[in-house]
Amino acid sequence: MLTDTHCHLDFRIFDGDRDQVLARAEKYGVRRMLNPGINLESSRAAVQLAVRCQPVYAAVGIHPNEHVQLGRETLRELRALAAEPAVVAIGEIGLDYYHHMTPPGEQQRRFRAQLDLAAELELPVIIHCRNAHADALGIISAWQASGGAKVNAGVFHSFGGDAVHAETARELGFYLGITGPVTFPTADGLRKIVAHMPEDRLLIETDAPFLAPQPRRGKRNEPAHVRWVAEKIAAVRAAKTEAIAQASTENANRLFAWDD
Repeated sequence: MLTDTHCHLDFRIFDGDRDQVLARAEKYGVRRMLNPGINLESSRAAVQLAVRCQPVYAAVGIHPNEHVQLGRETLRELRALAAEPAVVAIGEIGLDYYHHMTPPGEQQRRFRAQLDLAAELELPVIIHCRNAHADALGIISAWQASGGAKVNAGVFHSFGGDAVHAETARELGFYLGITGPVTFPTADGLRKIVAHMPEDRLLIETDAPFLAPQPRRGKRNEPAHVRWVAEKIAAVRAAKTEAIAQASTENANRLFAWDD
């Protein structure tokens, strides 16, 4: 059984064939999918999809690249959305210094506010982090020191940091989400991290519709393609694909505590 712990099935690119995408996921053994929101509209859609489609769960949050004022009203709505049983995390939240779409100081303020919301609701977090691992890890460390979640704290989605960042994330109780780039020919650094990270800290993701694995690179990604991520991780770790699928699914079950 496979689990795709990060896909954006609420995006409009899936409007024409969403049911077929879900059917293909089932065909290839993907039994559970997690759809994070990136803003309020997307978070609402993620919750609606999760309520309608049993294999899909939701997370709610404000992405660092979104132009959103994260005030009391926004936090109030996120809190209300998170009350739905299908919501298992706060995300996609974090820091992105690559795109420069939101000033770093504002990103950090929103990140801290949503970490606090996750601690209040006792939910794990799904972290988007690009060119900002030192700051993100520093904020998380301070958050935990002040009472934030320490056990099953969350996942660094589509991990793109270095080996030191990976080890620090593990020490802080985080999982690493591994996506299609692990299959790319130039991703030797990521594959080395995957080879040495304890198996109980790895999750597999698609980030659909983005980051399609090498066999479908440049095309729309979807949850059925998570099998190629599992296959590459298995090859890197000299393990069986079935073992990686089972271990990553067990890790997801432990982190998100969703109903079987």
